[in-house]
Amino acid sequence: MKYKLNIKRELKIGAVLVAVFGLIAFTERMKGEVAVRDIQIRIDNIHENHYVEEQDVINLMQVNQENIRGASIEKLNFKAIEKKIKVDPYIQDAELYSDLKGNLTVNVKLRRPIARIVRNDGPDGYVAEDGTIMPVSEKFTSRVILLSGPFVRQLLRQQNMHETEEGKQIMEMLATINDDDFWKAQITELDIDNKARIVLFPQVGDEKIEFGRPDNLEVKFRKLRIFYKEVLPRVGWNKYSRVNLEYEGQIVAE
Repeated sequence: MKYKLNIKRELKIGAVLVAVFGLIAFTERMKGEVAVRDIQIRIDNIHENHYVEEQDVINLMQVNQENIRGASIEKLNFKAIEKKIKVDPYIQDAELYSDLKGNLTVNVKLRRPIARIVRNDGPDGYVAEDGTIMPVSEKFTSRVILLSGPFVRQLLRQQNMHETEEGKQIMEMLATINDDDFWKAQITELDIDNKARIVLFPQVGDEKIEFGRPDNLEVKFRKLRIFYKEVLPRVGWNKYSRVNLEYEGQIVAE
């Protein structure tokens, strides 16, 4: 009797395994037959930078110059499509996934511009939060701090600000300005000469602020804050036309 019970149990286990493997095989066959029915584009854009629209992403996803709708999901190379989407300089990351019904979801994360490179002899550009140099767009304009002067030509020849030491320093300076509500509201432009020496232009006041190279940021911004909080309220906002922060331990105002 004991031997017969084991046989029955083994037969039951075998039947279950056959059913499971059959379901897996059926699912695999079904996946091969499923075509892309619908594409849902989800753009993660908490900063409301409308440089990329849903149709732009779909155009980037084209397979062999053909519309991706109707293509077999099993034959799609998701990693290759993600790579094509991320070719767009405004797109920081992309992720694709699908369900068994043929619905394809694309999650897209956009870069955030923190500065605009401006010049008179060529097209402008944007600097993203991660240092990427991006072209300007006809669809949308970001209200960000301006970078001007001879040095910006060097910046536009780079793909990322972090490629050079000067670029890294400028990025640190931009982060310092953007992370402080007062500086973000007050400083509108950084004019940078060929030696990476910077002149700041304020939103309020007529003075030019000679900052020097983008180093010793904490010390220089501390001195500048003293100038705005303690000096100008006593003498008036239009008293000086030039302020120099390069001298150690002092502020020179003329």
